[in-house]
Amino acid sequence: MSNTSSQAIAHAQIDVQWVGGLTFEAGRPQGPKVRIDGDAQTAPSPFDVLLAAIATCASVDVVTILEKQRTPASALGVRVEANRLDSTPRRLASAILHFSIAARGTTLEKATRAVELSVTKYCSVRSSLVADVPVTWTVELKG
Repeated sequence: MSNTSSQAIAHAQIDVQWVGGLTFEAGRPQGPKVRIDGDAQTAPSPFDVLLAAIATCASVDVVTILEKQRTPASALGVRVEANRLDSTPRRLASAILHFSIAARGTTLEKATRAVELSVTKYCSVRSSLVADVPVTWTVELKG
């Protein structure tokens, strides 16, 4: 048996409780909960939560990388544009993450590199998607 560097590690469990209709609450036991609505009427849909998870996961890394570059972010936003397959299951076909970053002292090149590293190397949510789903990005620096 070979020893690989990609071994599974234990992680906290997530509990999902049905609230009614197509609405659920999800979270770690004894932890904060997030409401998810299959109809996206009273809360984000499961697909919305997936897109938010990709953007948030990447953003955590970008903020960390900018801090390590000694150009900490003062503001960061991400707009996600996604395409889904028409056939069932209507899985993610592609996504574009549009980053808007304010970080005193950074350059567009450094900010873009931080986003690239996050999306292609560090973001565990992105890496958990089907490999043929392209996730690309744009970066805009704010003053």
